[in-house]
Amino acid sequence: MGIRLPPKQLELYKRLDMILWHDWDPIGISAHPEARDEYYTYLPQVFGLVMQGANQDQLAAFLHKIETKTMGLWGSRRKCAKIAGEILKLKEELGL
Repeated sequence: MGIRLPPKQLELYKRLDMILWHDWDPIGISAHPEARDEYYTYLPQVFGLVMQGANQDQLAAFLHKIETKTMGLWGSRRKCAKIAGEILKLKEELGL
């Protein structure tokens, strides 16, 4: 049985999913609906970091680590920092 999130946290979770899929998308697959679940593994981890109060540098480092260590890509620190900033802005907008 899954955990039921309060409405604002659920909204954050859903929107994080969209950010990872459309904006972060390090392997460039967001145009392929059949691969929609590709980043689901990372979503709970990113959500957890955000809810634990991770700062922009910590979130960016985590995303970059996924790109480079997990996926074996070159990665982009700059893009990860931009995405981390978007995530934190969203958290603030939702009042979390």
